[in-house]
Amino acid sequence: MNIKDLLKQRILILDGAMGTMIQCHKLEEEDFRNEALKDHPNSLKGNNDMLSITRPEIIKEIHRLYFDAGADIIETNTFSGTTIAQADYGLQEWVYEINFQSAKIAREVADEYTKKTPEKPRFVAGSMGPTNKTSSLSPDVNDPGFRAITFDELVVAFKYQAKALIDGGVDILLLETIIDTLNVKAALYAIEELFEEIGKTYPIMVSGTITDASGRTLSGQTTEAFLISVEHSHLLSIGLNCALGAEALRPYLQVLANKSSFFVSAYPNAGLPNEMGQYDQSPQSMTKQVEEFCKEGLVNILGGCCGTTPEHIKAIAEMATKYKPRVIGATSY
Repeated sequence: MNIKDLLKQRILILDGAMGTMIQCHKLEEEDFRNEALKDHPNSLKGNNDMLSITRPEIIKEIHRLYFDAGADIIETNTFSGTTIAQADYGLQEWVYEINFQSAKIAREVADEYTKKTPEKPRFVAGSMGPTNKTSSLSPDVNDPGFRAITFDELVVAFKYQAKALIDGGVDILLLETIIDTLNVKAALYAIEELFEEIGKTYPIMVSGTITDASGRTLSGQTTEAFLISVEHSHLLSIGLNCALGAEALRPYLQVLANKSSFFVSAYPNAGLPNEMGQYDQSPQSMTKQVEEFCKEGLVNILGGCCGTTPEHIKAIAEMATKYKPRVIGATSY
C-alpha cells in the first residue's frame, strides 16, 4: 500500500535510537575495522555508520528489535554518512559503500517482516543527518563572515549519499536533526537534481531540531520560519526530532500541525540528558507525554530519538493505536 494512503488511515511508527542500541554492545576499536581498514591511521571507534560494513549482524538485529516493537518505518544506519562527516575519520572513500550496505541491510529486514505480515508493510527511510558543518553560521567567533563549507559542497555530498541510499533500496529519504536550514535546502536541491537524473522520485521527510526553550533552530529560525523555508519542496512530511523531550516539543509541533500542508512527524528524545549525558525517561513516562500529541491530533508519524529503545517504541506503538492520525488542514487543539 502507498505510504500516503496509510498515513491517512493511522499513525505510523518510526523506530527509536540507533546509537543507544549500539552502545549496549560495548564495542571496541576492532569492531569498527575490517581487513581493508586494519592499518587505517585514524581511530574509528564511535563511527557507528561503519558497523553496517564491519558488524552488519548488530545493525540487522537492532532493526529487527524495532520491527518487533511495532515500528512501521526503520531508519538506515547512515546519520553521518556524508563525505563531510566521514572526513573526521578519513573514510570519505567508504561513503558510497556505507550508505549502500546500510540501505541493503534495512531493506532485507523490512522485506522479511512485510512477508510475514503483508497487511502491515514495512518501510525503509534513508537517514541523512545535518553534517558536522553549518553553512549559515561561522565556527570562528572572531570572523562571523567565515564559512567552513559552501552550499555547492553540501549539494555534492548530499547527492552522493542519496544516490547510494536509493541504490541500496530505501523507500524514503529522511533529512533529520536539521539545525541549519541552509544545509537542508542544499540537501533538497541535491535530491531534486538526483530525481531528475534518475527519472524517478521518492518521498522526502524533513525533521528539524529546536535547540532550546526559545523555540528556535541553532541557526535562529522559529518553527514557522523553518516550515516556510522548506515548504517549496514536495515533502511527504515535516516534523521535529531530538534536542528536547516530548513535553517541551509540544508547542512547536502545534505550530507545524496548524500551518503545514504536509504530514507531521515527531520523534523526541527520552527526556533530557542527565549529568552523565544519559537519558533516564522510562517508556511509560515518555509515552504519557507523546500521547498528548495524539490526543490533540498533531501527528501522523511518531517515534523516538536519543535514549529511546525498543521498549519505548513498543509502548508508543500500542498507545498510538487508540488515536486517529492528524488530518491535513484540520487541528483539534
